[in-house]
Amino acid sequence: MDNAKKYQPGYYNPPETTYDWVKKDHIEKAPYWCSVDLRDGNQALVVPMSLEEKLAFFKVLVDIGFKEIEVGFPAASETEFEFLRTLIEKDMIPDDVTVQVLTQSRAHIIDKTFAALQGAKNAVVHLYNSTSVAQREQVFRKSKEEIKQIAIDGAKLMNEYAAKYPGTNFVFEYSPESFTGTEPEYALEVSNAVIDIWNPTPDHPMILNLPATVEMSLPHIYANQVEYMHKNIHNRDGVRISLHPHNDRGTGVADAELGILAGADRIEGTLFGNGERTGNADIITIAMNMYTHGVETGLDFSNMPAIVEAYEEFTGMTVGPRQPYAGELVFAAFSGSHQDAISKGMNWRKEKNLHRWTVPYLPIDPHDVGRRYDGDVIRINSQSGKGGVAYILKQNFGFDLPKDMRSEVGYMMKDISDKHHEELSPQEILDYFAAEYINDFSPLDITDATFNHYSSTKEENLYNVKVRAVIHGEVFHLDGEGNGRLDAIRDALTKTKYDIQYDFITYAENALTVGSKSKAASYVCIADETGKKYWGVGTQPDIILATVNALVSAINRMNKEKKFM
Repeated sequence: MDNAKKYQPGYYNPPETTYDWVKKDHIEKAPYWCSVDLRDGNQALVVPMSLEEKLAFFKVLVDIGFKEIEVGFPAASETEFEFLRTLIEKDMIPDDVTVQVLTQSRAHIIDKTFAALQGAKNAVVHLYNSTSVAQREQVFRKSKEEIKQIAIDGAKLMNEYAAKYPGTNFVFEYSPESFTGTEPEYALEVSNAVIDIWNPTPDHPMILNLPATVEMSLPHIYANQVEYMHKNIHNRDGVRISLHPHNDRGTGVADAELGILAGADRIEGTLFGNGERTGNADIITIAMNMYTHGVETGLDFSNMPAIVEAYEEFTGMTVGPRQPYAGELVFAAFSGSHQDAISKGMNWRKEKNLHRWTVPYLPIDPHDVGRRYDGDVIRINSQSGKGGVAYILKQNFGFDLPKDMRSEVGYMMKDISDKHHEELSPQEILDYFAAEYINDFSPLDITDATFNHYSSTKEENLYNVKVRAVIHGEVFHLDGEGNGRLDAIRDALTKTKYDIQYDFITYAENALTVGSKSKAASYVCIADETGKKYWGVGTQPDIILATVNALVSAINRMNKEKKFM
């Protein structure tokens, strides 16, 4: 890697830089969106989409809410010509959707392009020719005047052809292709020459596309170039400035965002940034970034998993697990501290009845893109903490673990995940939790407990109990007394031939489900003579029986270690 000196900047700052875009701290409204998935994205596939796949993908893009969709280069490919004709002849283009086609500034290509559009209600015809220093010198070997003349000739031809198809509402678009490698003054000169021919107005606008055909600079330089064009083009009120950033430097999204601040009105891009080389600007990321700042985008990504599935089916590409907003793991929190913060943030919103989203570590509510909290947000592996496990048990299954119990259960799940070297699903967490804590009736089982509350004053809260207990299959009928139900059972159990000794520490309870037939959960903690604590959980429709089951489970867990029965 000692050849860096052969690389020199190939981009140009404008002769005047005002940096007005720097003074803006957010994007106030969404741009016009144009999907180029069916051209740029299709070009970049190892196996291009079939006609049927392109038709299905077109419908997906319409459903998302794109009002402008580039359908290809009909003069350059029979598949794309047939695709466009099928859309038109089968009336598959909604009245509020405009199809866009690409054409070079060459007479026979323009002719075939307009022929392909016959019968379309609305169409953008996108004329381009390359203007960069490298393209002028190395590819075309033409002067600036000759390159400008190519654009002028194409613009005039498009006026002539549009007049032949009065049934279609045409919008013209021009790109000084390889804009980022073009001197801004020259890009302005060529663009104004085209603008003067088309003479756009607010009622009949045109599109001036400023593509980062190859990313060559830091994003702020691109913003400077865009702002220069924004402030100096002719008929600005009749021109929509469009951006088509590629992602060669990995900053296509940043280019788009800063370009909008600099005066752009429109973005061309693809879902997930698919496109030639390193791809295009990812429209999903750009739009969702705006959404997290409270901007209504006009695009519907509320079922992101379905969009991912369709995209992967049509393109054969995969969406990475860390792809912003859409990847499988982008909302996943494995870290214990992150899980705890998310859980507390969720509870905070609920307590305060907040509509505003402020949850730590989650810039967006996963529900807004069709993701779930369970299985998508809190994920359990060997790095997880007590809060994450407790959150999953509560969110998915209703178990609201007492605070002092969460650490023990969390460490148990971490240990299981570590030993198995795998993530635990919510169902697996419940299964392990149930096997360890819930309704453990061996070797001790209390099959019946009848309580009598015979005194209730501020000083006394006395119970006696008649218990039928089974230990290793042997039945015991016992009586006990205490200052509470669990204390009364403790007294009764001391009267067996087994040395069942423990101290009652605490208990808690909650309803697992809502309704008259709801099931309750109880959590009981006891301690042995050394002070070591043992938790048990009981479930039953009757909360008293659930508490008895929890006590029995705790005693049996203690017996596994102490072996007193």
